[in-house]
Amino acid sequence: MPARKEVLDALSGVRDPELDEPITDLDFVSSLEIEDDAATIRLRLPTYFCAPNFAYLMVADAQAAAVSVPGIERATVFLDDHYASEEINGGVNEERGFDGAFPKETESPDLEGLRTIFRRKSFVSRQEQLCRTLRADGHPPEELANMKLEDLPPSDEFEKYLERRAELGLDVSAGAPLVVDPDGNRVPEDAVVQHLRFAKTVRVSIEGNAGLCRGLLSVRYGIPQREEKTA
Repeated sequence: MPARKEVLDALSGVRDPELDEPITDLDFVSSLEIEDDAATIRLRLPTYFCAPNFAYLMVADAQAAAVSVPGIERATVFLDDHYASEEINGGVNEERGFDGAFPKETESPDLEGLRTIFRRKSFVSRQEQLCRTLRADGHPPEELANMKLEDLPPSDEFEKYLERRAELGLDVSAGAPLVVDPDGNRVPEDAVVQHLRFAKTVRVSIEGNAGLCRGLLSVRYGIPQREEKTA
C-alpha cells in the first residue's frame, strides 16, 4: 500500500490557482485516508463562497496528483463546507467535467483558459520576486534586461521562476533572456522598470490574498496559522 507521505508529497504539487501556493502549505487538505489502492481526500477552503471554478481546479488537480502515485488506482476527493460542494464533487468524482457540473458557465470543460490566466499571473509574480532579489544584490534594471538564464546562480527562487516559465511553454534554455513578458517576448532595456513596477502590483495582490485566506481559514476552522514562508 502506498505510503501516506507519498500521496501528501504529490498533493504538495497542487497549487491554489489564485494564491500560487501548495494546498498542503495552505492547510486546505483536512484529511487523507488510504486503503489498499484507493485514496480518499477531503479539502476545505477559507470561505463558504470561494469561487467554484478555482475550487473545481483544486479538487480536480488533487485527484490527478493522487492517482499519479504508484499504487494508487483510484482517488476520491471531497470538498467540504462549500456552497457548490455537491456540484464540484460530482463533476470531478463522476468525471463529468466543469461544464457537466455547471452547465453553460464555461466554454471549456477543464477550465484551461482560467488556468492559463493564473499561470501568467504566477509567472509575472515569480519574475518580480527574482528580479527584486537581484536588484538588492546590486544588479540594476538595465543589467537585468541583458541577463540570460545561464547568468543566474541556482536558488529556490530561480527554480520556481523556471517552473512557472515552463508551465507557460516559454523558453527555459540557458541562453534565453531573463526578463520576458508572459508571451515570451524579451522586455527591452528601456521598459524593464515599468514592466517590473506592474509585476510588483501582481505580486502584492497575490501575497495579500494569500494572507487574507490564511486568516479566514484559521478563524473558520480554529486552526493555528502557520508562519508565512518567504517565497
